[in-house]
Formats: sequence, C-alpha cells, structure tokens
Amino acid sequence: MEGRIKMKAVALKDFGQAVELLDLDVPAPGAGQVLVKVKAAAVNGFDVAVSNGYLQGMMEHRFPVVIGKDFAGVVEALGEGVTEPAVGDRVFGVVAGEALGDGSFGEYVVASATSGIARIPEGVDFAHAAALGLAGSAATDSVGAAGITSGTVVLVAGATGGVGQQAVQLAAQVGATVIATAHSPEEVAKVRELGATSTVDHTGDVVAQVRAEHPDGIDVVLHFAGDPVALTGALTTGGALVSTLVMDPSQVQVDDVNVVPIFAQSTTATLERIARNHADGLTKVTLQREYPLEEAPDALRDFTQGTLGKLVITVD
Repeated sequence: MEGRIKMKAVALKDFGQAVELLDLDVPAPGAGQVLVKVKAAAVNGFDVAVSNGYLQGMMEHRFPVVIGKDFAGVVEALGEGVTEPAVGDRVFGVVAGEALGDGSFGEYVVASATSGIARIPEGVDFAHAAALGLAGSAATDSVGAAGITSGTVVLVAGATGGVGQQAVQLAAQVGATVIATAHSPEEVAKVRELGATSTVDHTGDVVAQVRAEHPDGIDVVLHFAGDPVALTGALTTGGALVSTLVMDPSQVQVDDVNVVPIFAQSTTATLERIARNHADGLTKVTLQREYPLEEAPDALRDFTQGTLGKLVITVD
C-alpha cells in the first residue's frame, strides 16, 4: 500500500501539545513486517505517558507519534520475506520498537511478523483481543516471576485494572490465596468473581489490613499500583515484591525483600497462551467502555481517573 494513501490516527505532533486526530500516510510494512487494518486498540498506562510527553529523553520520538501499543485487526499486506501470518488473518498483539512513532490508535499499524503478534482464536472478538496483549503479558510474566503456586499468599495491588485482573485470575488458578485491592462494592464484587479470596481497601492502610489477616506477613506482592516501599511492609522475611512499575531494585531499598522488576515480553508464545486461556474461558477480560477512534483523547483522560477493566478504542 502506497504511503500517499491517508488514514485517520490519534497522534502527538510535538512535546507540549495535546494528542489529536490527524490525517497521516498509511505506513508501509518493511521487511519482516505486516500491515494490519486495525479494528480495536486498548488503552494502557504507557499510552498516557507517551501522550503527556513523560518519555521525553527516555525514548526516541519520531513525530508525529501515533499513540497505542495494543491492537487487534486483520492483516492487510505483507512486507518482504513474510509468509505468515497471511493476508486476511485475524491477529492481535503489541506494537514494539526502540523508537516511538507507529502506534495502534489509527486505521492501520505496522507490526513485526514474528514477535508480538498472534492469531485471534475463533470465538474471540476484536475488542477483547485488543485488551489482552500488554495486560495479559505483564500479568503472565509477573505471576511466573513470583513463582506463585498452590498455598502461596499473594497481594495484588492494583487488582481492578487490566493487568491486575489478569493476575488475580492466574494466581487463583494455581491455588494461591489471593488478596486483592478494591474499594467500591463494584470493585469488591469484580475481584471476588475473578478468584480473590479476600479484599483490602486501597484507600486505607493496606499493610495494616493485610497484617490483620496474616500477622506473620505474606509471600508475594504483585505491584501494579501504589507505593512499592510501603507495600513491602506486608511481606514476610524473604518475601518478593514483583513490580511492573519499578525499573530497578535499588528503587526499593528494603532489607530482606526480593524486588523483581518486570518488563513485559509480549512474545508470540505468550500471546498465544493468553489468547487460548481467554478462548477456553480460563480467564476473562472486563471491557469497561468502548470509544470510537475520534474519542481516543477522551479515553486517555478517562484512564487516569481509574478503571474497572479495560478501555478500548474501536476503529470503523
């Protein structure tokens, strides 16, 4: 597809500006890439950070930077050397790359054909598939790194968000005792539905609430929200804080705690696993709200107010 053909996309034109809906060239797939006609894209904290310019100086920005990591859609064209996936395949995944530029909040996106992409199983729609990639990968990697098994007592901090909800389900499935953060009756009901054994109110003293139930401390904190240093107070000696928000263990200087940063790897194998879990009913995704592409800036703003599940952009 020629670059002169235009598409609608939500992008950041420069630092200090608000994201907006623009007419941009449809990207051409390079060697080893596929062009995907986007049907849905999910909102993540990373997208909010990019749109607010928080990653200035940390990652290269190739303006205009199209926002969005998660995508689901149909393969439209193949780059050089690509035979799989095929044109017409329903796929989902996570946009990767060392620089920011191509994103999923548009009518088309280019993606690697060999990493960060997988076919969507039968019975899974585009909106749910779009919500699986980054959150599912982060949860899968976090639960795996924590070594959670039957009998493990784990606190999921940030349990009502996209990553947290996946982690609650994965931990519960292996027989762990899952304590989930929740505040409103709706939040409490949701995390219990997903397998939480008990809940603690994140608007109060989380550590005190955990210690009241487990005086000797717990084995693992899965940290997706809140103050990581404070949350280590819930751990027993030698316990683990596994975090998607801590970049380096030196950020949490607490004795007798194993701090494990997680940088989610959305490999094809991981994506296939989380998609199969969803298709087989082993895990579920809560779609809180869907927005048309032109309302993506509203979705980014709403995300910062807290969510009970995933916010998804649908592309017509």
